[in-house]
Amino acid sequence: MSNIRSFDGTMPKLGDSVWVDPTAVVIGDVEIGDHASIWPMTAIRGDVNRIRIGQRTNIQDGSVLHVTHANPASPNGHPLIIGSDVTAGHKVLLHGCTIGDRCLIGMGSIVMDGAELASDIILAAGSLVTEGKRLEGGYLWCGSPAKRLRKLTDDELAFLAYVPGHYVKLAEKYRTGG
Repeated sequence: MSNIRSFDGTMPKLGDSVWVDPTAVVIGDVEIGDHASIWPMTAIRGDVNRIRIGQRTNIQDGSVLHVTHANPASPNGHPLIIGSDVTAGHKVLLHGCTIGDRCLIGMGSIVMDGAELASDIILAAGSLVTEGKRLEGGYLWCGSPAKRLRKLTDDELAFLAYVPGHYVKLAEKYRTGG
């Protein structure tokens, strides 16, 4: 059985030069942008709603990406929308939320249904973004529940742009057997 597989007649769509580790699984209504990478033991399950992952985004080892189905409390459910140049650290859980561009989601963080992270955010490791919460861009957020700590420095903003490029190069080595 393939690790990239259809569900209910919908096959995932992968952009140019996408790398998906053989131990990761991508199912159903999922679109992954050019040069993105999906690392070992990650589960991306677009079975009851859609998942969209932007260009050069990297989803690191052991992460879980899922969605919420349409239901009486949420007639459209909650798709998962991830922007471009996003880094989701090891063991991140993203569930039916929206992540802007150039965000770093720290290891072990959880972002719940309907939450929205604007672009240019660092979410510290182990943080929890509760259902429906909106995080303002340009800040470091931390804690459970996540709270705004401080404005990002110029070095941190530059780091948000650097990390995706590093992962594009690393994924290319994996993809080509380099």
